Amino acid sequence: MAKKPLSPFLLSPISLALAMGASTVWAQQAPAADSAANAGANANANADATANADTASGGAARPHKHKLDAVIVTGNPLSQRELAAPVQALSGDALTLKRGASLGDTLDGLAGVGSTYFGPNSNRPTMRGLDGDRVRMLSNSGASVDASSLSFDHALPVDPLVLTRVEVLRGAAALQYGGNAIGGVVNAIDNRIPRLAQPGLNGAAELRLGGAANERGGAVVLDGGSNAFAWHVDAADRRADDQRVPRFSNEDGSSTHVRNSDAHGRSGAVGGSLLFSQGYAGVSVEDYHNEYGVTVEPDVRIQMQRQRIATAGEWRDPLPGLARVTWQFASSRYKHQEVEGSGEIGTVFESDGKDGRVEATHTAVQGAWGSVQGVLGWQWDQSDFSALGEEALVPGTKTRSNALFLIEQFRSGPWSLQAGARAERVNVASTGGDEERFGDPLTRRFSPKSFSLSGAYELGNGFSVSSNLSSSQRAPTFYELFANGVHVASGAYEVGDVNLGLERAKAVDLGLHWKQGDAKWSVQVYQTRFANYIALDASGRSIDEVGEDGGIESFPEYLYRGVRARLRGVEIEGRQPLPSVAGWGLTLGTTVDVVRGTNRDTGEALPRLAPVRGSVSLQAERGPWLIQAELRGALRQDRVPALDTPTAGYGIVRLNIARHFDIGKLDAMWYVKLDNLANKLAYNASSVQTIRELSPMPGRSIFAGVQVKF
Repeated sequence: MAKKPLSPFLLSPISLALAMGASTVWAQQAPAADSAANAGANANANADATANADTASGGAARPHKHKLDAVIVTGNPLSQRELAAPVQALSGDALTLKRGASLGDTLDGLAGVGSTYFGPNSNRPTMRGLDGDRVRMLSNSGASVDASSLSFDHALPVDPLVLTRVEVLRGAAALQYGGNAIGGVVNAIDNRIPRLAQPGLNGAAELRLGGAANERGGAVVLDGGSNAFAWHVDAADRRADDQRVPRFSNEDGSSTHVRNSDAHGRSGAVGGSLLFSQGYAGVSVEDYHNEYGVTVEPDVRIQMQRQRIATAGEWRDPLPGLARVTWQFASSRYKHQEVEGSGEIGTVFESDGKDGRVEATHTAVQGAWGSVQGVLGWQWDQSDFSALGEEALVPGTKTRSNALFLIEQFRSGPWSLQAGARAERVNVASTGGDEERFGDPLTRRFSPKSFSLSGAYELGNGFSVSSNLSSSQRAPTFYELFANGVHVASGAYEVGDVNLGLERAKAVDLGLHWKQGDAKWSVQVYQTRFANYIALDASGRSIDEVGEDGGIESFPEYLYRGVRARLRGVEIEGRQPLPSVAGWGLTLGTTVDVVRGTNRDTGEALPRLAPVRGSVSLQAERGPWLIQAELRGALRQDRVPALDTPTAGYGIVRLNIARHFDIGKLDAMWYVKLDNLANKLAYNASSVQTIRELSPMPGRSIFAGVQVKF
């Protein structure tokens, strides 16, 4: 696939970042090493790298494992240690052992988090029953430009192998990230733009083999520099065959493999930052390729590429009363082409996107009643999308958005209150194409507004309560407005509505938490009511289209339209240390989540909702050894829309074994992961029906890897 040169527009954010960094270096003239003690927020950015660098000798316990208590970045512009919103983070050994072939696979099973699972390659996270453009995907807190929300068979251009941390914020986060975060946020974090001095050379290398798809993969991450400049390089490569599954029956007969599910992905990136006593300014360039089979079409492959250049920086204490100014800008070029078995290119999808964010945090105002601190932010996004070819169901489109948001937090003793507001302007325009199908060019303008109020109170003895109230609005996406064609991934003829209004939701989230030492338990209950939920509903009609062989094919018609809807659920998470046995430190873990969604106009269930799910795990540690056993299961999902089918329940047993060891002065770890030990046949209820019966969950497998940190 030919590479286009990066746009001259990219020079603008690079120049801005370097100019701000250079001018501040000139103004401060202070060594970067002195800044580490005062860089509370920035220290978190490299916390995982610091933890990974710690080593221990012989068989002694390694204190860096599972002990890092870093500050959450996502949805936390004020860098608070505790958040009222339910948030989870994976890093260090936990991320290494949980890491899957995709981001959705990596996060699936966390409380409230599932995946669309359109086969092993196209696997986007879902949250609390919401998917697509209601779950915001971020890359280092910036927009992730791709086409994954348009279709279930479009993969995310994110390689889990090079990530140092993944953060998941469940529930409405529209205030800071826009209406596309009504369901939540997933933030994939790496160190491609270094934020702290990292003299010398350090990094990690990992090799992985096996699994249900016979994966062969590896990655190398290098960081280095001096007190005035830090650099980063990473590269990764992953190959996989058709995924093995327990024997099942499909339209092709009986099989033990998911057809056309092999893949080859590779990525690389370089980055660097200028460092000064009160911050940094940096730039990164990355390139991601992925070629994979589309299971629903046995002879079709997708060839994907995304190029991204990003810049980010921070200036602490620039002016009296101003604690911090942060900025980030990025420009991305995404392209994928769907290639037929004959080698002919069927459809080409392209998306060029740019985004920017500036946040200014004022210093805390202290009083006898407590302290108040807040942040004022500006966010800007633009994207140009086109789809050309036989399966183009939308015209070319341009989307532009600008937003201002304000968040203020009050703290007094055990109380913490946070309030905020956001105002946006969004323009979504079709640029024409097939006028018979898509009509004349048209522009829709929207003004979404969002408000939130959250609080937390420490009850004592480790107990605390939290609450979140929000009112969020989301502008319809280009495909919800302008779609008119056959969507092969869903097997339907989808029709948008150019007269759609804002999607409007009000949500409440209540939590009870307990934490003492390493023990931690929490219960969340939530409800989201949509006054105008943009649903894709069957009209009851069929549309006839001419097929590839010249014959007539009939597709059910589905319409995008606004309905009243309600989602509510419960999430339980727990981690409880147990008495040691024969020198082994034991920890019991559990998760349970329940979500129920209803179309209040028809009384039917909302589509693709996960059933009641749960897991129980036991972790044992002694010296360099770590053993994890987990039973994960789901009940039967029979509360489905009229045109869907129930999904059977399942129970899957997994076992992980890992051991740290030394190679000279280097810290290394080998691990073995055994999945689905009983080889149970299982299906994902969150998958769209056209793929569910073609792609069961992975069968029994063994996966091994080794990681070396230096």
